[in-house]
Amino acid sequence: MNLTFTQTGINLKLKLLLLLLFTVTGITSLAQEKVFNGRVIDAQTGEPLPFVSVYFKNSDFGTTTNFDGNYSFKAIPPTDSLTVSYVGYITRSKAITKEKVQTINFQLQDNSTSLAEVLIRPTENPAFKILRQVVAHKALNNKEKLSAYQYESYNKIELDVDNITDAFKKRSLIKPVTSILDSIKLIAGDEGEPVLPVFISESLSDFYYLKNPKKTKEIIKASKVTGIGMDDGSLISQLIGSTFQEYNFYDNRMNLLNKEFVSPIADGWKLYYDYDLEDSLYINGVYCYKLKVIPRRAQDLVFGGYMWIAKENYALRQVDLSVGKSANLNFIEKVKIQQELQPTASGPYLPVKTRLLVKIISVGKQRPGMLAKIYTSSRNIQVNQPQALQFYAEPVELAEKALKHNDAFWNENRHDSLSATEQHVYAMIDSVREIPAVKTYVEIVNIIINGYKTVGKIDLGPYPYTYAYNNIEGHRFQLGFKTNPDFSRKIEFSGFGAYGTRDGRFKYRASGRAILSRRKWTEVGISDKEDLQQIGLESDKIGDNALFLASSRFGELKRPYRQHETELWAQRELFKGFTERITLRQRSFNPLFPFSYVFDSNENGVVLKNSFSTSEIIFDTRFANNELFLQSENSRISLGNKGWPVFNLRYLLGLKNALGSDVSYQRLEANVKQDIPMGILGTGRYELEAGRIFSTVPYPLLEVHLGNETPFYTRNAFALMNYFEFASDSYASLHYNQHLEGFGLNSIPLISKLKWRMVLTGNVLYGHLSDANLALLPAQDHKGRDLETFSQFTNGLPYAEVGYGFENIFKFLRVQAFHRLTYRNNPDANNFGIKLAAQFNL
Repeated sequence: MNLTFTQTGINLKLKLLLLLLFTVTGITSLAQEKVFNGRVIDAQTGEPLPFVSVYFKNSDFGTTTNFDGNYSFKAIPPTDSLTVSYVGYITRSKAITKEKVQTINFQLQDNSTSLAEVLIRPTENPAFKILRQVVAHKALNNKEKLSAYQYESYNKIELDVDNITDAFKKRSLIKPVTSILDSIKLIAGDEGEPVLPVFISESLSDFYYLKNPKKTKEIIKASKVTGIGMDDGSLISQLIGSTFQEYNFYDNRMNLLNKEFVSPIADGWKLYYDYDLEDSLYINGVYCYKLKVIPRRAQDLVFGGYMWIAKENYALRQVDLSVGKSANLNFIEKVKIQQELQPTASGPYLPVKTRLLVKIISVGKQRPGMLAKIYTSSRNIQVNQPQALQFYAEPVELAEKALKHNDAFWNENRHDSLSATEQHVYAMIDSVREIPAVKTYVEIVNIIINGYKTVGKIDLGPYPYTYAYNNIEGHRFQLGFKTNPDFSRKIEFSGFGAYGTRDGRFKYRASGRAILSRRKWTEVGISDKEDLQQIGLESDKIGDNALFLASSRFGELKRPYRQHETELWAQRELFKGFTERITLRQRSFNPLFPFSYVFDSNENGVVLKNSFSTSEIIFDTRFANNELFLQSENSRISLGNKGWPVFNLRYLLGLKNALGSDVSYQRLEANVKQDIPMGILGTGRYELEAGRIFSTVPYPLLEVHLGNETPFYTRNAFALMNYFEFASDSYASLHYNQHLEGFGLNSIPLISKLKWRMVLTGNVLYGHLSDANLALLPAQDHKGRDLETFSQFTNGLPYAEVGYGFENIFKFLRVQAFHRLTYRNNPDANNFGIKLAAQFNL
């Protein structure tokens, strides 16, 4: 009994002691526990850094930042400083105070360390097992498994000038901006690098996806654009929506910056990546694996960084990935993409937040670079509720009042409120673009890029054709113009006037067109032109290669003739991707070289003529599936059709005796071209063309195949064929280019640092000329002068040439060597040559 009492007493005392201990501890803890919050950003770019570790050293107290770089946690601080660390950045610590609630912000500097080496392990990497499961579950987790989905999207884009040094501030052009640069600290922060904002935009849109057939549609409900040199807000508004910010890591290759990057969860991931399983943790209540992504070759178009995989279904939950400056990209120092994904009601995951940063490299230590920052968020997600097929007919649609919403609308409807620095950006851009020196600089850049100088309601140009010198015209001076949307958004007038000092003749073109509908693009137009041309070098064959066309007007013109041409046309897009055009054309041909053709024959022999006229009806059909157009001012800009082939068909009917026409004939042409992504082998591009003339015609109306006697490469010409070397009335040709990107060269030491890219070319042509058309070619003209003729295809042998070389030399130069494989013994045959081209590619 006494023992029991003692034991009971001991238990009671123990309980009282423990109660006292817990009470004191609790009171002490309550007194010492503090709340810590803040934000972690990149000191150079100002972008928030997600998934950063925030902690007290040598303790269990800590957390990680969320997608927006924010953190908040409670702790009993065991030390006097709070630390943040993240791979690729310099670890920082800041002192804490005695305040119960403390806001501590961090700006981290890039560590600029190289990527980790690939690890070799005696046993299988445990991360590989996870990757195999991720790939096996891709079809279940990919958003494209859904029959349809839709959401409201908010997009924000900011462009900044960075690397603003003291030397840069002293430049004469920048001095007027000095007062504004002094306030840049408001944007950079106390510890950040200063940047000068030049563009900011926001858009709010409804985005729709349909799986079968695969269609997307975006209705841009609101858009706000402020930028230096950005005049056409409607074009920019179409470009800043979700349509152009789609990044799906479940695809084997992602199109980013118009380049094909290998996804870290691609089917062939082991060829490009190694991985480390670094941690397992909960993200928003979901248990995830944290995998470090390590490129096997830094020069490849691949990513490095981290991704978080949900253990439950092996779905991609978050990514924080970068592309370094070692990658085979031009003008790009860094690409960083962060994404947060959430499951839908039907299972597959959709991105709910995406942040993309692109740092454009500075050309020299004292010269500025640029930063592009893009943020996208999605909400109100609905799945498997497809719209009617016709709903998707127009992929991008700008609401009528999209550009007219006030600040109150944006404050209520934007997904995330603007920070104080972002609000300051709008005011700063407005101030900068009003500075006269900035206006002048923007105007010069626009002239260089577009070729025109704006003077009120008229644009003067294009400048590449302003001057030429040749044996016919001597010094040729030309001035052209076109009206701009300030004149009219429905009618456009354009033209040029040119004068040659040697021939003393005036040349001109005057045209006008009316846009009848922009929804299903419809226009009508008329044109009248008188100018010099060269057989086989007509401007409609050369296309839009301004350098090649301008250079062909210099020196000795080959088979020149004067032409007067009048056209009347109408064009309409009947349905998405399918366009019809009908043209009425009247042309005259007046040669400036010895020329005649057999016009007729009688009892006295053949009748020769040395000039002729044609009147023609031309039907053009073009089909490009999934082609995306943006409307820019009074024209449309094609952004391609995602790798589908583009078909063109032309039928031409010549009407004899109509408006003085001397020739009756029929001609049919077909053309197909396509870009084919080939993964590790880069991109293949082909253009296949065939045609036939069903009548006898003077040889200038035959297909005179486009040669190239200039030092410049052009894709639709045969590099080593002379002008007027071959002509046909039936033909087929193939132009092929294989752009190997960094394939092969990325693996060669030293060469890989040059970032050159191999390119291979093959051109093949076969043609035939009928006896009836040969019979129209006399040996001498009507003055008894011997006539120069052209070569013919013999024994079924095609013309063929191959080329090989490098592009991306000094970031813009393409140099190729070409070999002629057939007809090497033709008169004046050029069997080997080097061709150059200037091109700007990322």
